[in-house]
Amino acid sequence: MKRYFKLLLLFVAFTLLIRCSSNNSKGNAEENSGALKLDDITLSDLTGKEIDMTEFKDKTVFINFWATWCKPCIQEMPTIAKAQEIIKDENVIFLFASSEGVDQIRKFKNKRSFPFRYVQLLNMEELNIQAIPATLIFNSEGKLIFSEVGYRNWDTPENIALITNKPSTP
Repeated sequence: MKRYFKLLLLFVAFTLLIRCSSNNSKGNAEENSGALKLDDITLSDLTGKEIDMTEFKDKTVFINFWATWCKPCIQEMPTIAKAQEIIKDENVIFLFASSEGVDQIRKFKNKRSFPFRYVQLLNMEELNIQAIPATLIFNSEGKLIFSEVGYRNWDTPENIALITNKPSTP
């Protein structure tokens, strides 16, 4: 019960932060990230099994932090699904991390037709994620190369180039 109350307070704080700012907060990942690495993130699959982050070695990893109640998160999902389809042949892994309960995530997944790999985030407080949606992109060495808080239209040529780290073509 104590953990539920703590999560509820965290969600209320996120909601207030999201409503307070309509602009995306972004920047050079190296300036804003400290020493954050892919291995610092603790995830589990929807069966409760912890994910070994070395599974993503030599791959670009796109992690979107979201919640079932977050309207901007849900609004951006179709653009992420489209981006995922556009670059399906690239060496990019898309993960959708929520700190909500597995049952809540599963219920959301079953109601939607998004082809996402939903995971549970186990260490949100340690990562200092202050608002959602938030997106982190790690390169194939597990180094953070992009971080942003806020909604983004991920299926534009510029954003596809950002995810794949290749120049955009008109």
